[in-house]
Amino acid sequence: MLIPILIFDVALVAWSLHLMQQAFDHREFSLMLAGTLVALCAAAMMVVYFLVNNCLSYLSRVH
Repeated sequence: MLIPILIFDVALVAWSLHLMQQAFDHREFSLMLAGTLVALCAAAMMVVYFLVNNCLSYLSRVH
């Protein structure tokens, strides 16, 4: 289950870098903000994945 999430995260990071490059080229703040938000979304998704994974593995050991 980790592989599809990692692929999706890599795609999100690549998209955010593309947005930030466009922002730098066109000097647009909105594209820079969008790229930053997409990168934060990718990071938050990984944090949530690892937290849920740890919680589920703990709960499976308790029973």
